[in-house]
Amino acid sequence: MKQLVILLIAFATFSCTNAQKNNFSEVALSEKLLSTNESQVAFKDILNKYKGKTLVIEVWASWCGDCVKAMPKIKELQANNPDVSYLFISADKTADKWKIGIEKHQLKGDHYMMNDGMKGVFGKSIDLDWIPRYIILDKTGKIVLYRAIETDFDKINETLKSLK
Repeated sequence: MKQLVILLIAFATFSCTNAQKNNFSEVALSEKLLSTNESQVAFKDILNKYKGKTLVIEVWASWCGDCVKAMPKIKELQANNPDVSYLFISADKTADKWKIGIEKHQLKGDHYMMNDGMKGVFGKSIDLDWIPRYIILDKTGKIVLYRAIETDFDKINETLKSLK
């Protein structure tokens, strides 16, 4: 019986930490990200540019093998959903490597970089535990898919289809 109670507590704890969120926290929204023109922009100001548009956010890094492996899938997603906006947020350690990665992989969309990597303030505020990570926002700015990874493209496609 004791083992069953421990198992239930562990399951409930894990389930809550992976729960779907509808909005970003104030910490995430106020965190500044580096733009390609070297300016610092608050995440909430970046998101405001997409009001009225469906948005796919990909958190990635140029050094991430799974991210590179998923590039053809994100390009296919873009080709099949040209009315959707794409925002790439990098967890690279240096701006030089980040910008080389954008060019090398020919990523189409807006680009920003976290100032303190995956485990920094922004990464923690979006519960970042794996990259690539995909988040989808509807036209009102509400999060409709909070946690998807490179193996979840069926779920990503279904979500985008439901928003048309």
